[in-house]
Amino acid sequence: MTADPNDPQVLADLLAARLTGVLGTPVQVPDVRRLTGGASRETWSFTAHPEDGEPRRLILRRDPPGEDRPYTKGGMAVEASVLAAAARTGVAVPSLIDAGTDPAIAGAPYMIMDHVDGETIARKLLRDPQYERARAGLAAELGRTLARIHAIEPQSVSGLPEGEPLERLREAYDALGEPLPTVEIALKWLERNRPDDVAPAVVHGDFRTGNLIIDPAGLRAVLDWERVHWGDPREDLGWLCVKCWRFGSPHHAGGFGSVDELLDGYAEVAGTRPDPEAVRWWQVYGTADWAVGCRMMAERHLSGQTPSVELAAIGRRVCEQEHDVLLALGLPAGPPGEETPAPGSDLHGNPTAADLVSAVSMFLREDVMAGTGGRLNFLARVAANTLDGVERELRLGPAQEERHRERLAAFAQADQAGLAAAIRDGKIDPDDPALLAAVRAEVTDRVAVANPRYLSHPS
Repeated sequence: MTADPNDPQVLADLLAARLTGVLGTPVQVPDVRRLTGGASRETWSFTAHPEDGEPRRLILRRDPPGEDRPYTKGGMAVEASVLAAAARTGVAVPSLIDAGTDPAIAGAPYMIMDHVDGETIARKLLRDPQYERARAGLAAELGRTLARIHAIEPQSVSGLPEGEPLERLREAYDALGEPLPTVEIALKWLERNRPDDVAPAVVHGDFRTGNLIIDPAGLRAVLDWERVHWGDPREDLGWLCVKCWRFGSPHHAGGFGSVDELLDGYAEVAGTRPDPEAVRWWQVYGTADWAVGCRMMAERHLSGQTPSVELAAIGRRVCEQEHDVLLALGLPAGPPGEETPAPGSDLHGNPTAADLVSAVSMFLREDVMAGTGGRLNFLARVAANTLDGVERELRLGPAQEERHRERLAAFAQADQAGLAAAIRDGKIDPDDPALLAAVRAEVTDRVAVANPRYLSHPS
């Protein structure tokens, strides 16, 4: 029987064998611990004990074993190459120890890096007093860092993917087979308002709060280069300003500061200051792209490729990005529709389905989370939050469904797909105030079920 690389002990043995060869001395790895987050790639923490040296805290990044992800097999080698090039350009990154694509080494394509002390959790970075000093200058520091990334010499890396961004976004969106009026409206706006081209550069692709290690003094390392590509450097600036990466903060640049501070810092290193309107275009693009990305991750669960409560839950975050797209286009949310509870039934008696879902959510929070740590604790929180949404849908769904049908009927459509197709085909003007009001109300109803607190986040 083949050893399972998902088994922590098997993985620890694989890492010990590999590092023995890389470091040239026998290495022991007593155990490995998977860190929370990482819906796309896995992150594991461990300590290597070389026979003739001090213990060394290391990090493993790898693709989920067993998944057929050919686009990442070459991508991991590219990511390792860019990481080294970024370090030479003065970007703070973890030191790379080893990388490869042979699944026999670590179960999947992988990178092994030095551990970097600091914090990545946005909630702590944006609120805890110990990071107050770092927050004060971080927007400008992130601008300077992005300018250094965009200054990486093209000849120092090879194999970077590239492509026309709107074509790529529409292709990924169409492949899902779930048309959304909000995304169609965003695509129309993006087509009409596209900024002039600039010289392409190395683009990190996922430069945001959560992928940065920060300590009380400031930025320590830039992580998660898996989306690195060749493209418009303003994409990174817009992505950092996407609203979901502010985590409830009113400050537009990653939750840390203003867009002006970000662009001023960028100009200090680059010598030129990007056009704020072009950065806004990329913010709208990034928000629409993340709506599609959330749905793509949910599809990995729905298709059976990667069964995961985390991936399933991410699918219900699509509406948050729809909400943010509409905000970015100047369409604020009105109050949610009237909360009319579903009519009761005596068929199944009490407790109702909503009562049962609420009880399981309470169990996950008060018992499972209280008695666990690490990734299991994280997944219990995800599951509890997901059940909260199910409970709200059971209560509010029937009244919302009635409003949904009325809105569709006003445009002679039977479903969202038909409305989306009419927008794409030009049968309905994407700037029609009646359409925008209807789509705005639809999205607000969805967020009111999925995550009602999100409606109160600063725009």
